[in-house]
Amino acid sequence: MSTYVATVDWRCVGDFATRRYSRGHTLGFEGGLTVPGTAGPANVNPRYAVEGALDPEQAFTASIAACHMLWFLDIAARAGFVIESYADDAEGTLEAGPSGKQVMTRVVLRPHIVFTGERLPSPIELAALHQEAHEACFIANSVKTEIVIEA
Repeated sequence: MSTYVATVDWRCVGDFATRRYSRGHTLGFEGGLTVPGTAGPANVNPRYAVEGALDPEQAFTASIAACHMLWFLDIAARAGFVIESYADDAEGTLEAGPSGKQVMTRVVLRPHIVFTGERLPSPIELAALHQEAHEACFIANSVKTEIVIEA
């Protein structure tokens, strides 16, 4: 078993009683990393969001994409493939779910992988690598969100 700690720290800037306050906050992680956080500008009046800060929906999408990538790299290396680079233009969708509440309904992963070396995966091998990575991903195994891989 592993545990992970994240600290969310917010201080009121503005008029809380009238809901005219900044949604800016910090996200702190073990090891000393601190990231600016905010509510997504699509979810609140943009003047109360913080430009250049990470919102929860972006973090959710990035978490799924990063988990998939890390498993993919490991599985590909164990299969004897060599990867020079991996980039993903992941996209998460927030919309009304079956109960009417807003949920992250779908995350589409669009990995762009550059393989090098003598052995390159066939399309069938590439699909199998992605499927194995998806099945191993801790985050994908933890959510109800549909995850689509457009390799």
